[in-house]
Amino acid sequence: MSASRHIERHLIERVGWLRASVLGANDGIVSTASLIVGVAAAEAGRSGILVAGVAGLVAGAMSMAAGEYVSVSSQSDAETADIDRERGELASSPEAELRELSGLYVARGLTNELADQVARQLTATDALAAHVRDELGISALTAARPIQAAFASATAFSIGAAVPLIVAVLAPVSMTMASVTAAAVVSLALLGGLGAKAGGAGMLKPVLRVTLWGVLAMAITAGIGRLFGAVV
Repeated sequence: MSASRHIERHLIERVGWLRASVLGANDGIVSTASLIVGVAAAEAGRSGILVAGVAGLVAGAMSMAAGEYVSVSSQSDAETADIDRERGELASSPEAELRELSGLYVARGLTNELADQVARQLTATDALAAHVRDELGISALTAARPIQAAFASATAFSIGAAVPLIVAVLAPVSMTMASVTAAAVVSLALLGGLGAKAGGAGMLKPVLRVTLWGVLAMAITAGIGRLFGAVV
């Protein structure tokens, strides 16, 4: 009888693009909706509201892309430097690195004898890969990907920002604040739920967390717009 194949799907492989996408979409909804609500609270006309919204979308998307690229590139540079350092240590002190690797496995619960066997076998196969994975904690699933993060963040920001902007275009000027706020709250709740589902987590906390912060941001911006009677 042939053994059935056991297939597992782990969601950790989504962590790179999922984090950037959720952050980008959340920022797009919150910042653009807050900007529109703040301008509307200052009693600006439709043209001023729309100019502010479009400018917020474009500037925000570019800023998110640049920020993610620079940030994740710094992480990638640090990972590369650590890997290069580990490669040099393996070349100069192979026995010390072997003992270090064995010690890691002992700390994880293996006996000294088994840890030494595992360390020697992995070192013989690919010493650098073993140290990168088990000593540095870097794997193919979690390695930094700057371009992927920048693209995901900018795209998600644009999609998120488009929601309050479209509502501002369609809603009567007198209803801009209420319409944009309602659309943003619903969008944030959906975003929290989708992010939780994609990450395999429960939905209640993510939905509440995303929605409450968004409402707070819009309320503060609306208050500033009302107080100063100017575009903020």
